[in-house]
Amino acid sequence: MASNNRAALINKVIKVAKKYYKPVEAPRERNVLEHLIFASCVENSLYEDADKVVAALQTDYFDWNEVRVSSIRELAEVMKPLNDSEDAATRVKRVLQSVFETQYTFDLEPLKKQNLGATIKQFEKFHGTTPFSIAYVTQHGLGGHSIPINQGLLEAMRVVGVVTDAEAAKGGVPGLERAVPKTKGAEIGSLLHQLGVELHRSPLGPTIRKILLEIDPGCKDRLPKRHVKPAAEEAPAPAPEAAKKADAKKTAATDGKKVEAKAEPKKADAKKAAAPAPVKKKTEAKAAPVKKAVKKVPAKAAPAATKKSPTKKLAKKKPK
Repeated sequence: MASNNRAALINKVIKVAKKYYKPVEAPRERNVLEHLIFASCVENSLYEDADKVVAALQTDYFDWNEVRVSSIRELAEVMKPLNDSEDAATRVKRVLQSVFETQYTFDLEPLKKQNLGATIKQFEKFHGTTPFSIAYVTQHGLGGHSIPINQGLLEAMRVVGVVTDAEAAKGGVPGLERAVPKTKGAEIGSLLHQLGVELHRSPLGPTIRKILLEIDPGCKDRLPKRHVKPAAEEAPAPAPEAAKKADAKKTAATDGKKVEAKAEPKKADAKKAAAPAPVKKKTEAKAAPVKKAVKKVPAKAAPAATKKSPTKKLAKKKPK
């Protein structure tokens, strides 16, 4: 995209944002650490909500070290006014932990004496920092010129054509700092931030839709759309799945019948194999008469033993 065209689009975005939002000035009495914590809270939320949360952290906790050792769940309860309370609690806790482990103190004021580039690199090493929070601290705590860009603003810039999809994926808006004078950096940054928050918290709302179409009437096809669930998660989807399951059950039942049909001959074969059992009965039947014959033989022999022999008969008869 030509730089002149991009600058013109950026100026139009700023012009329209001024119609809907009012600039917000950051408190000057905050130190560098407080700016960093505030940036971690306000990234995706409104300034007034972040102000309430930071005030609650300073009131409810003894010091930042007590905040550091608190659980994310506990901090998220305090940060409920924010649009992303749990994420903000995670950012704050990680930042405080990293600052304590690297600096052994929560005083970051000495970093202002360093070269701005070196200080920014030091902030990039802190766990929990984001490009937005680093840009915010650079703008408000270190006296540099950097426009904080949250995810909502980045998406809005992509929708109206200020950045391409590839540039949006890198997380920056080329030429934004050049299009905005340093003296107007904080003011313009607060307006663009509110535009980004509007898209983040209500991407399908009528307000953000109206603003984006006013900036670029031809962006209708690029406006945020309602999330469409994948085909597997849609309600009609289970019907084919149910049909597949039914077919699978039918197939299983058919296969089961086939298996049973195949198994029946095997059972018949098994019965045939068991057929020798009747043969044993026949053998026993044939053997039965033999046993009876054996029993009858002694019965016939017994009377023969009781008959008197002819010799004995003759012996009884006396000679005349």
